Amino acid sequence: MKYAIVEDGGKQYRAVEGGTIEVDYYPAEIGEEVDLENVLLVVNEDKIKVGTPYVEGATVQAKVAAQVKGPKLIVFRYKPKKRIRVKTGHRQKYTRLQIEAINLGREKEK
Repeated sequence: MKYAIVEDGGKQYRAVEGGTIEVDYYPAEIGEEVDLENVLLVVNEDKIKVGTPYVEGATVQAKVAAQVKGPKLIVFRYKPKKRIRVKTGHRQKYTRLQIEAINLGREKEK
């Protein structure tokens, strides 16, 4: 099985060919191609490449599948005896990426 560990927005994701991942919002249209270049690790069957910090030349090609919203979070501030009650909500936007291909980095020559 071929997969890669990708860094995007300060978070790390496991990208498997043919699978999907949800990353922080990209201002991109559905169907648009996205290249993820911060690849930390690539595994191809029995070959493993670990980057320092990134694997040289390795990229992950993905396509924007959907723009989705996360679950609603309720934020409630309350101060007793002060008549302060503030209730707000928040829904984070995410971009769902369909992983098309994982391109392996160059082999280092010694």
